Parts: sequence; C-alpha cells; structure tokens
Amino acid sequence: MQTDVIAATTGETTTGKAYGEVLESGAVRFERLLPGPIERAWAYLVEGEKRATWFCGGETEARVGGTIELFFKHSQITDEPPPESARKMNDEGALMRGIITAFEPPHRLAFNWVGMGDPDSDVEIELAQAGDKVRLVLIHRRLATRDRMAMVSSGWHLHLGLLEDQLLGQKPRGFWSVHEGLMSEYAEMQKGVAM
Repeated sequence: MQTDVIAATTGETTTGKAYGEVLESGAVRFERLLPGPIERAWAYLVEGEKRATWFCGGETEARVGGTIELFFKHSQITDEPPPESARKMNDEGALMRGIITAFEPPHRLAFNWVGMGDPDSDVEIELAQAGDKVRLVLIHRRLATRDRMAMVSSGWHLHLGLLEDQLLGQKPRGFWSVHEGLMSEYAEMQKGVAM
C-alpha cells in the first residue's frame, strides 16, 4: 500500500489542527489527542445527543449489523450562517444512515456510510488511552472522487475540532467561516494523489 502523506499529523492548519493524511487512493486518516477519559470520548461517538454537538445526531444500534443514523443539522453545531449550497442541511437537516461493521466499546466503532455518494464509504474510529488523554484515529475509505476526498477531509477536520471543543468544555470554533477555505486547501494538497 502506498502512503502519500499530505501533512504530518502534528502539522498546524489555519484552524489550528493537524491535516489528515492520504493513506491510499480514496482513503484519508486523521489522528487527534483528546481529553479523557476514554469512556467519555466514546459516549460522544455513539450517543446521538452528544454526537449532535460536534458532528451529527441520530440513534446508534449498539451491535455489529445495527444501524447508525447520521442526522446532519449544522445549525446545531454552529451559529455561523451557511453558504447557500448548505442552507437546507444547515436549517432543516438531512438524514443518512450507516451499517455498523465493528462495535467494541470503548475502543472501536466502524460503519459503512450509505447515501453519501457512490460507492458507499467506510468509516473506522479507534480510541486508545494515552496517559490522561485519548488518542483518536479515524480512517475514511472508498472516497471515489477528488471532490469527495476534499469535502470529506475538510469536514472531518472541522468536526473533529468541534469534538475537541466539546470535550474541553470550550466555545465551539468556527465552521462555515473556514469550511470552504479548508476544502480548497485539501483539494490543492490532494490533487497529485491517484484516484
């Protein structure tokens, strides 16, 4: 497997966080060091009300083969005005679903994301204790186009920053104010990656 590193996971961006890295064609990896304990970080991945504060809400069937609902309503995570292209999702919300492929509390959650594009994509999130912190590693695979890679990369980048804000009890950082610029940065960095 060829690894094309976009930026080291310790590199800073305009949003103050590390860029994701391309693992292979159609796959991006993020790593973050979050406040513990691990059980609290896990709750923010699988409990719909907590997950809605940084990513998307919805129920999680806590078993392999179960469904994870992904209800995106960005007005729940930011008070910034959205671009016109995202207004409906921001204001009314959009429901997608996934099928859980791994459920190992509090260490591993994986699901096949249905309805995000063709083909469906795969998300895997692993948590590991790192002293009093929690190391989160997220890999999103089967991203079929450059546009999708850039959109997903910038989205996870921003959403993981919001997760960190929630776990630290901080005011959430900007989302829409940096989204398009960050998506352009990822598109530029990923343009040499074979798809």
